[in-house]
Amino acid sequence: MNRRHCATAAITLVCALALLTSTGQASAAPVPEPSPSSSSAAPADPSQRYSNADLEKVREQIETLYRQAGAATDAYNLAEEQTKKQSGEIVKLAKAIVDGQARIAALKDRAGAQAREQYRNGGLPPGAQLALSNDPKLFLDGVNKVRQSQQASKSLLTELNQTQQDLETYTQDASANWEKLEANRVKQAKAKKKINAQIKAAEKLESRLEKKERDRLRQLEQDAANRAQTAWLSSGAVKDVSGEASEAGAAAVAFATAQIGKPYVWGAEGPGSYDCSGLTSRAWLAAKRPIPRTSQEQWRLLPRIDIQDMRPGDLIIYHADASHVGMYVGDGAIVHSPRPGRNVTLAGAGSMKILGVVRPDK
Repeated sequence: MNRRHCATAAITLVCALALLTSTGQASAAPVPEPSPSSSSAAPADPSQRYSNADLEKVREQIETLYRQAGAATDAYNLAEEQTKKQSGEIVKLAKAIVDGQARIAALKDRAGAQAREQYRNGGLPPGAQLALSNDPKLFLDGVNKVRQSQQASKSLLTELNQTQQDLETYTQDASANWEKLEANRVKQAKAKKKINAQIKAAEKLESRLEKKERDRLRQLEQDAANRAQTAWLSSGAVKDVSGEASEAGAAAVAFATAQIGKPYVWGAEGPGSYDCSGLTSRAWLAAKRPIPRTSQEQWRLLPRIDIQDMRPGDLIIYHADASHVGMYVGDGAIVHSPRPGRNVTLAGAGSMKILGVVRPDK
């Protein structure tokens, strides 16, 4: 009876999936305050409130906030993938439980039919009655039938016990998967709250600037990327890089570059918007090579190669926490989805700090 209650409870878990809502708590970094220009760093134009040095500090603060949001986005995406997996496992287990219950009911019906038949024959199976006969031929037939009946009864009991054990295992697995599902949904909720907090803080910083200052900020952002790219190229990092794209790599590059101009949206994987790993995972899926969803999992699970050996289609992983990814397209450039407020674009492969390179089709 307890097993039946457990099985029913596991099935009820599946029905409850549609009612789940994301909740959780996360803390955001304090909103940095841009400082007005001081006399020692006054802007060249007196009508400007902030010097380039001040705006550079704001740019660094905004970049930090968006990087933190990017790391949280990876955590959210991973939890979402795990949640989908656990949900699928629970559905499969629930079906197995229902099938197991039906199987047990059928086996019990068979056992009941055997018991009723023996009752009608005075408590003896037909073979046993023949075994009591004085006719040698009937006796031998009876002995064989008794053996067959005993074997059938033994097989029936064995199958019934095994099915009951399987049902208990399915129920335990369903409960374990449900706990994992709940834990992943809590992770999702915490990551979502952190993402929103970091993006809101960055947007708040930028919203305090006037249009001309935002334009200058954008230029400072581009200047910083250009300096990093120039230093990277000057280092000779890509001096000997000349690999040609594989067939799958070329297909992935074609897909990714076709998305240029579409906005970054955290957690998005197309078709109208993408986050960084949403773009790369969808591009390789279009090339019929499924890869992990998040940049951190792409870094952890995909084969790593030296920068000198990279070719178009390879993925360049950025920052120490592997929180960003772009696709190498050749000539020292990547296509990537940068951050909230930006669109999928081409950029210098060395414009951010490179952690390493991975190859989905190695």
